[in-house]
Amino acid sequence: MTILNSIIALIVIALTISCSTQTAQQQAPKEKPLVKVDVIIAGYSNYASNIEVNGSVISNELVELRPEISGRLTYLNIPDGGKVTKGTVLAKINDADLQAQLSQYKLQLELAEKTKKRLKDLLAINGVNQAEYDAALNQVNIFRTSADFVHAQIDKTVIRAPFSGQLGLRQVSPGAYVTPQTILGSLGQTDKIKIDFAVPETYISMIQNGNKVKIKLNDKNDSLTAIISAIDPQINSITRNIKARAFLEAGNIAPGSFVKVLLDQNRKAMLIPTNSIIPEAFLSQVVLVKNGKAIFKTVETNLRNSNTIEITSGIDIGDTLVVSGMLYVRPNTKVTIKNIVALESLN
Repeated sequence: MTILNSIIALIVIALTISCSTQTAQQQAPKEKPLVKVDVIIAGYSNYASNIEVNGSVISNELVELRPEISGRLTYLNIPDGGKVTKGTVLAKINDADLQAQLSQYKLQLELAEKTKKRLKDLLAINGVNQAEYDAALNQVNIFRTSADFVHAQIDKTVIRAPFSGQLGLRQVSPGAYVTPQTILGSLGQTDKIKIDFAVPETYISMIQNGNKVKIKLNDKNDSLTAIISAIDPQINSITRNIKARAFLEAGNIAPGSFVKVLLDQNRKAMLIPTNSIIPEAFLSQVVLVKNGKAIFKTVETNLRNSNTIEITSGIDIGDTLVVSGMLYVRPNTKVTIKNIVALESLN
């Protein structure tokens, strides 16, 4: 019986150890399989960006022709659509009363000049005192100033072309009574055309003085070239746009036309696939692989297109960036690299 009991005890012990081993194996946590990801190596690439904005065509110079004083037109030389040169007399207002005043002051000035000369000769021999001569001199200055004032008023009765250009449509007829509020016509310089346009602040880097832009009319497929000449130093705080101006290099467009301005730019930039960005409420993140683990990194972005987005900070050259399998990656989890792909192959 003793031998039988010993055998039974050994069998019970063996079964107990076996059950304990199986239970321990069942309770031991299973290691999660490593997440396999595709990656790219961060670096600079050629980035060609282009945008299209609205533009307005304006004359290089454009003025409304108005008289400086009121009066009746005695001369009018504003042919509809005619071309004139700088200084051409376009209109003249009746100045008969001013001419009469000028003649009167000239006569008074002539008499005052003679009186002054006579008193000057007498002063030299002490025939008069200094006060009498000074009064005569003052009278000469008064009449001369009055004559100059009337002469300036007469000049205002003549409307001249301030620059060479093309006239618009005439708005008045000869003999009409006009005031400084009356528009006689318009004059524009159409041999040099300006295009004004506004660009969102995101694309400020695409406009610089001297850069060329393409100008496209709505009803034509071909385009013209313009050169950026000036950029407004201040961004509009409401629209967040910045204004720029370009001069048409060749060709002609009617002032007032609506055009499209095409901006192109080729430069080096750090680009990554757009779908590798993890958007958050107020920031953007990417997943990097360092020492076999997934590291989430906050980045700053700039321009983007349908396939790629530019990174301005947060990634260094040579970093390993995850471009697939990001949904299964958690911070500091171990990952295995399945493929190292090129950025061009993802476009």
